[in-house]
Amino acid sequence: MRYRRDDVVARAVDVLDGCGLADLTMRRLGAELGVQPSALYHHFANKQSLLAAVADEILARASWPLEGLWEERATGICSVLRDSLLAYRDGAEVVATVWSFGLGAAHPYEALVDALAEAGLGELATVAARTLLHFVYGHAVDEQTHLQAASVGAIDDEPREASDFETGLGLVMAGIQLAVAVRGA
Repeated sequence: MRYRRDDVVARAVDVLDGCGLADLTMRRLGAELGVQPSALYHHFANKQSLLAAVADEILARASWPLEGLWEERATGICSVLRDSLLAYRDGAEVVATVWSFGLGAAHPYEALVDALAEAGLGELATVAARTLLHFVYGHAVDEQTHLQAASVGAIDDEPREASDFETGLGLVMAGIQLAVAVRGA
């Protein structure tokens, strides 16, 4: 049976969420779909292009903020991104890696640049957008890794009671708001 590219990506997201990144192999995905792993190369040149499609699919499933002041949109984009990363096992690692390698997962960056450019940051909009992404990706990877390690007994630490994500995001946004104020003065 021949599968559409969207079917392969959807199944890959399910395998990622159920088994983790280490077990998301072309062999396993082929078995899940009832095809030879070589059949998957009809849709994807390699595993990296499959992971790029998986990252894009994870992000496409989110409801991104489209309206509001630049600060509200930037904060909303970061919050939605974090939630999207944490919604899937190893989602933070997959999306952050795909973005870092320049293979995809560009939507949050582009949306942040648009919001920050509206604030009047000029050429600093791209730096501010990358700074926000680094914060979100790093925080989400830390949260996800800690939770997974605690759940399998790899560390003795209890699951964290609360996240300091919003506080940290507020600190980064305060710095960006200060840069906006200085540029506007």
